[in-house]
Amino acid sequence: MISALKPPRDEAELRCRAAALAGLTLADLARALGCAVPRGGVRTKGAAGALVERALGATAGSTSRPDFPHLGIELKTIPVEVTGAPQESTFVCSISLSDADRAEWETSRARAKLACVLWVPIIAAPGRPSEERRLGAPRLWRPTDAQERVLRADFEDLMGLIGIGAVEALTAHAGRWLQVRPKAASGRSRTLAFGRDGEMIAALPRGFYLRPSFTGAILGDPAAIPA
Repeated sequence: MISALKPPRDEAELRCRAAALAGLTLADLARALGCAVPRGGVRTKGAAGALVERALGATAGSTSRPDFPHLGIELKTIPVEVTGAPQESTFVCSISLSDADRAEWETSRARAKLACVLWVPIIAAPGRPSEERRLGAPRLWRPTDAQERVLRADFEDLMGLIGIGAVEALTAHAGRWLQVRPKAASGRSRTLAFGRDGEMIAALPRGFYLRPSFTGAILGDPAAIPA
């Protein structure tokens, strides 16, 4: 049985732990940890991430810090097809809409979350139950200078639009690699944001997401610059 591990001492230990999980199904991992096996439904994705976090010794939970704060490394489980293509956009972080006019890339939560990411693919098994999804080979990624320039430009463009009151007109089509999408526990959730005339309005919470075209590219080549 895999016990809930203490945080890894360094990056090398984290890499070793992640590599050791490759090939296990979610059911295998749950049993090894002494946890209930996740069986379908909308909560399967969250349960899969929680299992991997526990097995690797992540400590940050849902806070704004990277999952391994002492290493500055964020953990992202990413559902992929057997071909390796991501199935969906990847959540990065929530957006403070009311501070958008003052946001800067250098001090942003988005940059902190993307400074170094340990990607753990969860591979779909066509026609098989969700608990039979299998963990793939992990990939530790740090943005290249060229990649960060694109991410920064996306961040500044998107936050600029939110800051001038265009949040309700902003769609997931905006942004080359980063996109803004609703992020709320329910459709009734609201937060403060700028309106068109600079007034504060009640808006659905938003978050930053990475497009599948980008995550799929960097899983294959960490230095990729997809269109």
